[in-house]
Amino acid sequence: MRAEEASALSPKKNSALPLQIGVTGGIGSGKSMAADFLAAQGALLVDSDEIAHRLTAPDGEAIPALVEALGADILTRDGRFNRAFVRQRAFADEGFRQTLEAVLHPMIHHAARRELESLAESAPPGAYLLYVIPLLAEKGGAAAFGVNRVLLVDCPEALQYARVARRSGLSEEEISAIMARQASRAERLAIADDVLVNDRTPEELLSAARIFHEKYRALAKQMR
Repeated sequence: MRAEEASALSPKKNSALPLQIGVTGGIGSGKSMAADFLAAQGALLVDSDEIAHRLTAPDGEAIPALVEALGADILTRDGRFNRAFVRQRAFADEGFRQTLEAVLHPMIHHAARRELESLAESAPPGAYLLYVIPLLAEKGGAAAFGVNRVLLVDCPEALQYARVARRSGLSEEEISAIMARQASRAERLAIADDVLVNDRTPEELLSAARIFHEKYRALAKQMR
């Protein structure tokens, strides 16, 4: 495990919010684990995947809009969001995927900004915010999401594939389709300010994450 910096840029100043770090990485990279490690050290965490699950939970805020846009077939017989069906349709139908994203992604981002602002109101001196954004590279980079820096959690693509296959139960075709639609490793590296390489053990990931935690605390103090 090693912690690498892609650049030595100073954070952009934002008088309304503390330092905001956009955390991203491909499927299976370990970005959620890295973000959890940083949160355990004291970072304030907002995870867009968790928000998406809340929005599409039974009676979730996004369900009516999704049904209107995509039809009632996206629900199971008991009225729950049918994630397996939606995932399969999104793989097979580009128009369906684009409509799904057009409805859901703005709602996720607005909810995340509300959470970030709420956390910022009570943030202690030296605190920083983590915003986990799996599709940060695909959707416009740091400027599109209002973050000061991008932390990429990176690993070889073969390792991504192996991790997803072990944990998810997805088929080879499904994993390949997900990875093909995500930004390439090179594209993610191109937008990163910092790179946390996660190619070994969780213990080594935690050790590397601590380095970034101290760095971000120092940068956050400069902004307050």
